[in-house]
Amino acid sequence: MNREALVRLKHRPPATAQGTAGSHPQPLRRFMPFALNNGNRIYWEDHGKGEPVLLIMGLGYTLDMWHRTWPLLSRHYRVILFDNRGVGRSDCPAGPYSIAGMAGDAAAVLDAAGCDRVHVFGVSMGGMIAQEFALNYPKRVKSLILGCTAAGGPEAVRAEPEVLLALGARALMTPEEGVQAMVPFIYDRSTPRERIDEDLEIRMRTFPKSESYLAQMAGIMDFEAYSRLDRLSVPTLVIHGENDRLVPPGNGELISNRIPGARLVLLKNASHIFITDQELESHKAIMDFLAEVSTREVMSDE
Repeated sequence: MNREALVRLKHRPPATAQGTAGSHPQPLRRFMPFALNNGNRIYWEDHGKGEPVLLIMGLGYTLDMWHRTWPLLSRHYRVILFDNRGVGRSDCPAGPYSIAGMAGDAAAVLDAAGCDRVHVFGVSMGGMIAQEFALNYPKRVKSLILGCTAAGGPEAVRAEPEVLLALGARALMTPEEGVQAMVPFIYDRSTPRERIDEDLEIRMRTFPKSESYLAQMAGIMDFEAYSRLDRLSVPTLVIHGENDRLVPPGNGELISNRIPGARLVLLKNASHIFITDQELESHKAIMDFLAEVSTREVMSDE
């Protein structure tokens, strides 16, 4: 490892992960693992064994929002997940943050975890980081899953003005006001309220500082990958909710058409947080894709 290094600091985290329906507790840990990138500590965890899958979360969210996904994936894969800079247990350097810088954080996490090549799954802002990671570190990517994300630039399909106003105002709200304000724009109307509340309980506990939220937002506003996506030659799944009001599904169509050979899955009765809206359908698409890529790679090695 060159500029990235693993630092293990003695610390006692909570005894279990934040519980939700269908998830199982995190194991107790004696040490808190951090990766270092240009002096910034990035908190990461890993669960399970097998081919590594890197999970990258979206704007203002901590790794805890993968609570529905990592327990399933860890039955078959080694799941690596981390808090982006500015949130959770990672450092909060002065902003603005760039998407490229956060992709560098992801690379530092993989160095710390001892992984050369991984499947990469990012959602929303995490999908932007995943795109940048695949472009900057192509040899480290086995496959790419891009959820509810956009490629930026003038081609991107913008959200309605009402949504953008709510998104910008959220940084000035209390945690409770902020999480409630976005519910109509990120969850489908058909989703049971108790499932939404499971997410909101996590969101309330992990709500970021306004300056960190705005620092991440600056990276999103400055991001552009559309002009470069045709350089990618990695198996790619693009997955999007048909009713996503925050990042309209036209963005998924643009990305899938731009990346050679990419596959697009549009989920009915799903909005931006599609894993909560349609957990079974979205996880099936993701698991089937990963299994297909792994099978194809084994066959090509024979």
